[in-house]
Amino acid sequence: MLTPEQARDRAADIVARARAAGADAADAVFAADAALEVSVRLGALEDVGRSESEDLGLRVFVGRRSASVSTSDLSGDAMDRAVERAVAMAREAPEDRWAGLAPEERLLRGAPPMLDLDDGGEVAPEALRAAALEAEEAARAVAGVTNSEGAGASASRVVSALATSHGFAAGYAATGYGLSVSVVAGEGANMQRDYAHHGARLRRLLESPEAIGTRAGERTVARLNPAKLASGAMPVVYDPRVGSSLVGHLVSAIAGAAITRRTSFLLDRLGERVMAAGIRIEDDPHRPHGLRSRPFDGEGLAVSPTAIVEDGVLETWLLDSASARQLGLEPTGHAARGTGGGPGVSTSNLFMAAGRVPVDTLIADIADGVYVTELIGSGVNPVTGDYSRGAAGFRIVNGRIAEPVAEFTVAGNLKDMFLGMTPANDLEFRYGVNVPTLRIDGMTVASS
Repeated sequence: MLTPEQARDRAADIVARARAAGADAADAVFAADAALEVSVRLGALEDVGRSESEDLGLRVFVGRRSASVSTSDLSGDAMDRAVERAVAMAREAPEDRWAGLAPEERLLRGAPPMLDLDDGGEVAPEALRAAALEAEEAARAVAGVTNSEGAGASASRVVSALATSHGFAAGYAATGYGLSVSVVAGEGANMQRDYAHHGARLRRLLESPEAIGTRAGERTVARLNPAKLASGAMPVVYDPRVGSSLVGHLVSAIAGAAITRRTSFLLDRLGERVMAAGIRIEDDPHRPHGLRSRPFDGEGLAVSPTAIVEDGVLETWLLDSASARQLGLEPTGHAARGTGGGPGVSTSNLFMAAGRVPVDTLIADIADGVYVTELIGSGVNPVTGDYSRGAAGFRIVNGRIAEPVAEFTVAGNLKDMFLGMTPANDLEFRYGVNVPTLRIDGMTVASS
């Protein structure tokens, strides 16, 4: 695999070729990855897979016209052909007055920040197999587990680079490790399944296989013999595993494309209260060994921690350069792109800050409610904020988690849900998007 410096030079080289071929401006993304995955089931090896790829994506501008091409053939002749195609396509493309590279004065200058994202990624298949087997064994050892859907372990390393014709060129490497297991409890019509997973940038930070497996087994057994839930309005408490989806709906609503197209339920709400007082949501691209940390965005802009919601008030849209120009604003450093097409918008390590109350206190006054651990379907209207999801979880009775329940829906409107949200104090950084346990009162619950 190429080094980050070699990847940077590859991207810069095709940009130089594009300028020489008549492009007024250009940028290029290079991505190389290598991944190893091992899966087991019922104590036996099921599969071992290894993948490697190298791809280069080029975007060129001829005036206000642009086109993009990508190639996995990195020979000199192939890159020349890709450049010729891109320039020819751009000359025939429609004009877009918002198109163009990021503002030159906003580009990252100097060396990218060191974020501790790469430990080399050298893991033997035997080590991954041993970890997967140990995780599955721990899950199957939990009383009540009757079968296994398998366990998997993976290791990967990615080298990414970006170069632009107005002065930016940099690259970086990141490793990733994952371990997951899914098991079944019960028999016949009373079978239930659940899982546990953990991912980390550095292998030393990955949870032990025993802990992951035990968690999967305990979660699965706890779901046995689910009851039906009575319909009505009641408090709904979201487990952190699923509560992060609510922040995902917020991100979709404040992305530049949704605002410029006027298809967001939060349109015209910048600078206004959109969440309960005290709630803070932050995006931190500089988190050391974070799962989504990055030293620069997809257009070469410097990135920094950003408060998206502060004390319940919406502080910013998430903008790439094109949407920023259309709105008369500045890009926010949230551009993201692959090797095909132009930039979109993405967050990095997104999280909602912990609240002040423990989970036990959060649910202590709930006489009749529901604790949601699984969401099904995607019934969210991004224009109106109407929300309806299938769910499973546990009843809350007199302030305590009670029996499992399944086959119900939770519904409301995201605008009201955000304003009525209360976070607990149990925030952990385990995923790309992290939230504490969340309580929302007055939601509509309907049994299927």
